[in-house]
Amino acid sequence: MQLTPNEHNNFSLSRFESMLKTNSVLFFDSEEFEEIIHHYLENGKMSLAKKATKLGLEQHPSATNLKLFQIEMYIFENQLEVAEKLLDDLYLLEQSNEEIYIQKANIFSRKDEHKKAIQLLEKALELTNDESDVLSLIGMEYLFLEDFENAKSYFMKCIEADDSDYSALYNVIYCFEFLEQNVEAIDYLNDFLNKSPYCEVAWHQVGKQYVILKDYKKALAAFDFAIISDDKFIGAYLEKGKVLEKLKRYNDAIESYTITLGLDDPTSFALLRIGKCHEKLGNGDLALQFFTKCVEEDALLDKGWIAITDHYCKIKNYNKALYYIDKALSIDSENVMYWKRYAKINNNLSLFEEAEVGFRKALELGNYEIETWLTRCDILIKLGEFEAATNNLFQAAEFYPESAEIEYRLAGVYYYLAEETKGEYHLKNGLKFEPEFAMILEELFPSVYDMRSVKEIIKKHENPSL
Repeated sequence: MQLTPNEHNNFSLSRFESMLKTNSVLFFDSEEFEEIIHHYLENGKMSLAKKATKLGLEQHPSATNLKLFQIEMYIFENQLEVAEKLLDDLYLLEQSNEEIYIQKANIFSRKDEHKKAIQLLEKALELTNDESDVLSLIGMEYLFLEDFENAKSYFMKCIEADDSDYSALYNVIYCFEFLEQNVEAIDYLNDFLNKSPYCEVAWHQVGKQYVILKDYKKALAAFDFAIISDDKFIGAYLEKGKVLEKLKRYNDAIESYTITLGLDDPTSFALLRIGKCHEKLGNGDLALQFFTKCVEEDALLDKGWIAITDHYCKIKNYNKALYYIDKALSIDSENVMYWKRYAKINNNLSLFEEAEVGFRKALELGNYEIETWLTRCDILIKLGEFEAATNNLFQAAEFYPESAEIEYRLAGVYYYLAEETKGEYHLKNGLKFEPEFAMILEELFPSVYDMRSVKEIIKKHENPSL
C-alpha cells in the first residue's frame, strides 16, 4: 500500500525518534532528513533539528540542502563567521542556488548591512521559482532601513505574486500607516478587494483605516463585511465593538464583544471592554463582575486590576480598593500605575506613611508628573519629615524649574524651620512665577502666611510702589 506524503513524513519522523531512543543507526534518504529537520525547526525543537542535520550530513555529506540547514542553524545561533565560511565553500560548487544568496543576505542583515543584503536578495530573485518569499525578504530589509516607500513597493509585488500572503498585506498597510497615507491605504485595499471580495483580512484593514480617519460609519460597514466574509473572525468583532463604544452604542458594543466569548476561549480584552460598557451604562455590579472575570482570565493585565480598583474608588469604598490594589502589587510590584493608586488610596484613608511609600515608589519607577512630587511633599510635611520634603522638592525642581507650586512649598518649609533668608528667596520666586498661587502658603503653612515679614513681601509684590 502506498503512503500519502503526510503519512510518509510521520513514518520517517517516528523511525528517526525511535532510532534516537534505541541508539541504533537507520538509513534515511536526504529528502527524509530535510522533512525531519523542517518539522523540528517549525516546532522550535532546535536541538533535535541539529541532531537530525548532523546525522543527515554523516549519511549524505554532499547534500546541499542539508548543508544549508546547517548554515541556517549557525546563523540562528549567531555563529556568523562559521556560517559564512560554509556558504563560501558551497558557493564555489553551486552558484545558481538561490538559497545560498538568501542565507548570505541573512548574515548581512544580522550585521545590520541591509543594503548588501538587498543586493544579494535581488540576485536570488533572478534565480528563484518562488518570487513571493524573496520579495517579502527584500521588503523586510527596506523596513530595517526605514525606507517605507521601497518596502511598500516590494510587499505589493509580493502580493501580486501571491495574493494569499496576508503577512505581506499587513506589511503593506503598516508602511501606509507609518507614512500616514490612510486614504491611499483604503484605495489600495479596495483595489485588492475588487479581485478578492471575500477577503476578511482586507475588510478588517479597511475598517481600521477608517477608524484612524474617524469615519466610524464606514469603519462599521467594513467590519461587517469582514464578519460576512468570516463569521468566526474574532478580530473584526472586537474592532466593531471598539467603534460602537466610540459611538456610545454601549449595548451594541456588548453584543459584539459577547459574540467573541462564544467563538473561542474568552479574551481578557473582551471581558474588560464589556465591563467598561456596563460601567458607562451605570450597571456597576455587572461591570464589576466582568472586571473580576477579566483578572481571573489574565492576572497580568493591569487594566483589569485598575478597573476594579477605580470602581471601588468611585464609590468611595477605599478599603476594598486597597485590598485589590494590594493583590495587583503582589503580582507586579514594578507597575507604576498600581503604586500611584496605592498611594492615593492610602492618602484617602489617612494612612500617610503608606501613601508616602506609594508616591516614592512611583517616582522611583519613573512617574515624574508634578502632581506626584507635590502630593508626596505635602504628605512628608504632614509627617514632619521636612528634610525629606525639601529634598523631594529640589528633585522636582530639576524637572519643573519655574514651578510656583514648588517654590511656595520650599518657602513654607524654610520659614517653618526658621531659615528666613531661604524662605524669602523661594517666596519671591513663587511670586515672580505665579503671584495668585500664594494661597498654597496659606493652606499648607497658615502660621507662616500670617507672619508679618511674609505679608509684607506679598504686599510689596502686589504694590511695588509701597
